[in-house]
Amino acid sequence: MIRKQQTFVIISHVYVPDPASVGQHVADAAVELAKRGHHVRVYTANRGYDDPRRRYASRETLQGVEVIRLPLSSFGKTKIPVRLLASVLFLIQAIIRTLFMKRLDAVLVTTTPPLGPIAGIVIAGLKRARLKYWVMDLNPDQAVAMGIVSARAVSVWLFERINRLMLRMSTDIVALDHPMAERLRRKGKIYGRLHILPPWPLEDIAKPVSPTENPWRKAHGLGDELVIMYSGNHSMANPLGTFLMAAQRVTDVGNLRFIFIGEGPGKRDVEQLRLPNVMSLPYQPLETLRYSLSAGDVHLVSIGDALVGIVHPCKAYGAMAVSRPIVALGPKESHLANLVDEGKAGWLISHGDVDATEKVFRTIAALGRPTLCEMGIRAQAVVRDRLNRSLLNGMFCDILERGTIDESRPRKVTGIKAHTQLPQ
Repeated sequence: MIRKQQTFVIISHVYVPDPASVGQHVADAAVELAKRGHHVRVYTANRGYDDPRRRYASRETLQGVEVIRLPLSSFGKTKIPVRLLASVLFLIQAIIRTLFMKRLDAVLVTTTPPLGPIAGIVIAGLKRARLKYWVMDLNPDQAVAMGIVSARAVSVWLFERINRLMLRMSTDIVALDHPMAERLRRKGKIYGRLHILPPWPLEDIAKPVSPTENPWRKAHGLGDELVIMYSGNHSMANPLGTFLMAAQRVTDVGNLRFIFIGEGPGKRDVEQLRLPNVMSLPYQPLETLRYSLSAGDVHLVSIGDALVGIVHPCKAYGAMAVSRPIVALGPKESHLANLVDEGKAGWLISHGDVDATEKVFRTIAALGRPTLCEMGIRAQAVVRDRLNRSLLNGMFCDILERGTIDESRPRKVTGIKAHTQLPQ
């Protein structure tokens, strides 16, 4: 197929080599567009998303993608006003630089940072470019659901007005699952522009490593123990309380070890346990992620009851990609529950059901590694056959290249089945 060369600008607070998954997915899409012959420029922060002490090159070309990293764009995630200031400075710089470009066909914005849609609206309006919106989470919905701000706050009202304008102006909107798509549809008429496309596992980590050959396990003193792992952001959107209370009850099970990898507000709860069977570690470098994820025999994934359709359980894909079953903590009506059910890839537990969680942990210890491996193979098959990067990233880039809008019908649904159908 011969494609007309287009110029794309992607605005994302995070980009590789930063280990945050948002940046890695954005990079996959950017590289694919470049391979298709398009000119792709990415504006991102010059410091680490979780660790602002990490500094990256201000300008470089990575796999055919022009990457421009902007200063004064990341001061850490400890305080909301500081994060807000960094986001505003980042977006102002990205807008100004983009407006001076001679040619622009399309601009892609994500919800990282949450104020990213403002840049998309300004740029698309002034440059008359197509606006593509990749919705990875919903705000202010998330802040309201977590009790950070009141639903009646002026800031929430203003944020909603911006979101609705963004939805009206976008030529294409990509949601990660059906509940998220339904929430978006309640904000505006977006038939013909709404696509449901789950994120793909990062294929650099998709090759499982056996416990006996895993250098990461050896480096952390893990012998033949069964490791139950949580790897990702310890946020309020992903409550860990039920897991932690159950872990306290199974200290008598000698072959079980819990490892919690990542950062966030919930990390303090993990470290305050001071249990002999629990280990807490920071985020692991991207180059060792394959080994750290494979070190877990079972992975923990959590989504808050009120957060369904607002955030997406991306952690599940990494675990399934390295052929590991999951213990899912969340409501029955959710994308996460569908993943477990369709792949027969683990267990689903409700928040607060510590007895059931303890029972699952003891079951895992009794099953042993061979049976867990069989479950992991089923999980990996779901990723390989329906959620692989080649398929989903290709479809996503087709959407980015798309130049026309058909408002007459909803777009084709892709990936794991919906627990409810989109309204007709």
